[in-house]
Amino acid sequence: MGVLLEKEALSFPPLQGIRWGGFQRLSLLDYPGKVASVLFVRGCNFRCPFCYNPDLVRPSPQEGNSPSTEEILEYLRKRKGWIDGVALTGGEPTLYPSLPEFLRELKGEGLSVKLDTNGSNPEMLGRLLREGLVDYVAMDVKAPLREDAYSRATGVSAPLKAVRESLSLLLSSGAEYELRTTVVPTLLEEKDLLEIAGEIRGARRYYLQQFRCTPQHLDERFSRLPPYPREFLEEVAKKISGYFGSCRVRG
Repeated sequence: MGVLLEKEALSFPPLQGIRWGGFQRLSLLDYPGKVASVLFVRGCNFRCPFCYNPDLVRPSPQEGNSPSTEEILEYLRKRKGWIDGVALTGGEPTLYPSLPEFLRELKGEGLSVKLDTNGSNPEMLGRLLREGLVDYVAMDVKAPLREDAYSRATGVSAPLKAVRESLSLLLSSGAEYELRTTVVPTLLEEKDLLEIAGEIRGARRYYLQQFRCTPQHLDERFSRLPPYPREFLEEVAKKISGYFGSCRVRG
C-alpha cells in the first residue's frame, strides 16, 4: 500500500491561539489512574495515513461547535474535586507556542496534565518537562527509526533527529511516561516491532496498540484494512517484555 508523502507538512506554521477540535468532559481511560477530561487540538505536522481523526489533522476555518479556552477552564474550575486531570491530545499539541501558558492555568487549578505527542518538537517537550507543566507524557513511536519506515508511517519526510531527541528527553527524565506503537498491517511487521523494541530498550512502559479500522481514516484505504489478530500482538509483547519495565497490548 503506497503512501503519498506531504513533505510540506513539516513546515507547519506556528499556531498562536490554541484551536480546539473537541472536548470530552469525562474519561476513565485516557489518563492512567485518573478521572480526566480530554482536550483535542486542531492541527498536526504528520500525515499518518491510518489516522482516524482526519478532521483534526488539517486545521480548517470551520471550527464547528468547539468550546473556547475560557469555557473549558470554567468547566474545569466548577468540577474541582471530581476531575483529577486533563489529557491533552490531537492533532499535535506541541505545535502551539502558547501551550505552556495554558498548562500553567491547568496546574494553577491543581490539575494533573497528560500530554500525547508525536515527538516532533523536542524543544517544546523539553520546556514542558523542565517547568513541571506535564505529569505524564505518552509518545508515539510510529515505526523503526529509519528514514524509509518512519516516512511511510507518518506520511511526511521523517524528522528522525527530533524524534530521537524527544525519546532521549523522556528516557532520562523523572516524569511519568509511556511509549506506544500502533501496529498497523501493511506498515509494520514483527521484525519492525522487534527493531523498535531494541531502539527504545529500557523504557519504563511500552504499549503495542491494536489498529482500529474505522469508517474514517486520513487514507480511506485503511478503513478497509483488518487489524492483526490480538494473539499476534500478545506473542510479540512476550518476546520483548524483558526490554521494558512494563510491556503490554492495548486495545
